[in-house]
Amino acid sequence: MPKQFISLKGKAILYYSVLPFLEAYDDLQVIVVLPAAFMEKGQKILDNFHDKDRIQITAGGDTRFQSVKNGLSLIKDESVIFVHDAVRCLVSIELIQRCYTKALYTGSAIPVVPSKDSVRLMTSNGSEIFDRTKVMLVQTPQTFLSKVILPAFDVEYKDSFTDEATVVESTGIKVSLVDGDENNIKITRPIDLKIAENLLEKEN
Repeated sequence: MPKQFISLKGKAILYYSVLPFLEAYDDLQVIVVLPAAFMEKGQKILDNFHDKDRIQITAGGDTRFQSVKNGLSLIKDESVIFVHDAVRCLVSIELIQRCYTKALYTGSAIPVVPSKDSVRLMTSNGSEIFDRTKVMLVQTPQTFLSKVILPAFDVEYKDSFTDEATVVESTGIKVSLVDGDENNIKITRPIDLKIAENLLEKEN
């Protein structure tokens, strides 16, 4: 089962990931991109929102690039676009609004947090230490003006496209960084569920 459907304190992870966006701005529209086989399951989760008319659902593709492209294809108006991982269920309204403000003035906003661990680079002779103050860990929502991100995705997929920032950068546009949030974790391991549960309990 895709991780966004795993239960977290009685609700699907996907529910928590969508809610802050609906609460951040009254006019914000949400497009949820899901595996085709889980569209019906996803719709049942999204039907629990009282303002579900602000949510669209569409099928994803074989890659992150194609899934994002499918979602972007539904956007027709000039806007600020957030691209968010469905399993980053602790994203805060403050981070969403911080990204929005930055993107309005610079065209993009990529939330990052500094590396707290030592970093080593692999070399032909083994490895070497790398200055961790120059390493930033990337989060979502990666945020862009529509006039920046929509044309960028009108290309063929490349293996170097690891996220939306790399797609935009391939067009020659530099992206802007913004302070992320240490609590904006990505659910990838069982321990992450425990951390998320504890953080939600503290928040409540």
